Amino acid sequence: MTIRVLIVDDQVMVREGFSVLLNAMPDIEVVGEAVNGREAVTQVAALHPDVVLMDIRMPELNGIEATREIVAADAAAKVLVLTTFDLDEYVYQALRAGASGFLLKDASARQLADGVRVVASGEALLAPTVTRRLITEFSKLSETPRPPALARIGDLTERETEVLVLIAQGLSNAEIAEHLVVAESTIKTHVSRILVKLGLRDRTQAAVFAYEARLVTPG
Repeated sequence: MTIRVLIVDDQVMVREGFSVLLNAMPDIEVVGEAVNGREAVTQVAALHPDVVLMDIRMPELNGIEATREIVAADAAAKVLVLTTFDLDEYVYQALRAGASGFLLKDASARQLADGVRVVASGEALLAPTVTRRLITEFSKLSETPRPPALARIGDLTERETEVLVLIAQGLSNAEIAEHLVVAESTIKTHVSRILVKLGLRDRTQAAVFAYEARLVTPG
């Protein structure tokens, strides 16, 4: 199945560069481009791409607000944020707004394509150490756990809480299954229940939740 991608960036050279790299992949097709967040929201509604590559700093409507509007309108939408440097506070805000992960703009063609594939498959870009470092760094901005987060943790079983912590540490379903010595299908069930109970849309938001609730110690 071909993965349909929308590229959102106010710099034409960035859009064209990513478009050339992704269209060279046999399983990826760039179906559209947008120059700002407002246009991105419109294009997503019209084109229904599988993945949106979203720049953050843009005129009219920035990538954070655009991401928030896109995922609010379509819970299945998958946004992959683009940034020029890893410890960018705005990236953390975008993750909280509903983005499924982020990539640096200087990523290689293979990293870009793999990132699109990972997000399209419903996974989150949490494996790279830099992603966990970003979540860790900006979760420190809140000195105490958020009350709503603490309240919802009580809805989880002990095993679900254990799985949530491992998600936040960047482990895949297969790695969690190996760690807990259970079937991968069992982990998938746990993950689904965690997302439903906590009212979260994907693994990325689950990781952010775990850090903000202090289930995982920053550092």
